Amino acid sequence: MLQEPTSKIPQATTKRLPLYYRFLQNFANAGQKRISSQELSEAMKIDSATIRRDFSHLGALGKKGYGYDVQELLEFFRKTLDQDEATNVALIGVGSLGSAFLKYNFHRNHNTKIILAFDSNSPHEGEKISGIDTYHPDMIEEKIKEYGVEVVILTVPSRSAQEVTDRLAATAIKGILNFTPVRIAVPENIHVQTIDLSVELQTLIYMIKHT
Repeated sequence: MLQEPTSKIPQATTKRLPLYYRFLQNFANAGQKRISSQELSEAMKIDSATIRRDFSHLGALGKKGYGYDVQELLEFFRKTLDQDEATNVALIGVGSLGSAFLKYNFHRNHNTKIILAFDSNSPHEGEKISGIDTYHPDMIEEKIKEYGVEVVILTVPSRSAQEVTDRLAATAIKGILNFTPVRIAVPENIHVQTIDLSVELQTLIYMIKHT
């Protein structure tokens, strides 16, 4: 049985939503009709109590002795994650990491795609890099509006991060996935997710040495 989500979903739960959707797709593709929190736990390596708590925050309640209907959950997560609504993404900074993003381009996510890129080595009139229209950063404001971009992936050098962010703040974007080590400042209407690979690696090394 699926109910309305609670008003405030914890951030930790929010981060797990795409994972739930991906694993439920796998179970559905395998022809499985129903699933228990324990089965999801074993597949995802997440404690079953955490899964049940996450689902309760979302208003997704299983039936005792039955578990969860896979198709019903899949449809629920599709709507929750807006999987039927496309999100246009731009990438700024086509260096080594940026080039990898352009080549990957979220092939497993039909609703998310990089449609636009910017790099200081690209001409103002634009060029194709990995099939993506790529322009000089001078064109950021104009092209983000033209292409209807909502989310930006930031892979520029640290020294440029805040300057570029300030320019993005003047556009209609809603979020920035920040791969620079800089803690960028943004207006309240823009959401930021920062991924510092060096910090993640150091955290992993610490866990290995102290567990």
